[in-house]
Amino acid sequence: MQQFIYPAIFYQDDNQTKVYFPDLDISTSGENFEDAFLFAKDLLRVYFLYVATNDLDFNLPSDFESISKKCSQNQTPILIDAIITPVDLKNFKKSSK
Repeated sequence: MQQFIYPAIFYQDDNQTKVYFPDLDISTSGENFEDAFLFAKDLLRVYFLYVATNDLDFNLPSDFESISKKCSQNQTPILIDAIITPVDLKNFKKSSK
């Protein structure tokens, strides 16, 4: 089992809550904060399943405080985690074929 914890920046844009992972340069969104949070967790999980399956390099997470200091007043930094199990990897490899 592997756990990945990365800072994400949440912000409102039009009628959506957007989420951006600055260290990985990936993003997602949802109709509200709760949806965006769940989509962010899923995105991080799928990202690392893809990385592990393809033996790719990835950026390490930035210090949460440094990300927090870069956020504007309408942005909220939150730590998001993803857990990858051997079963997840096996199933992801099957579904990628």
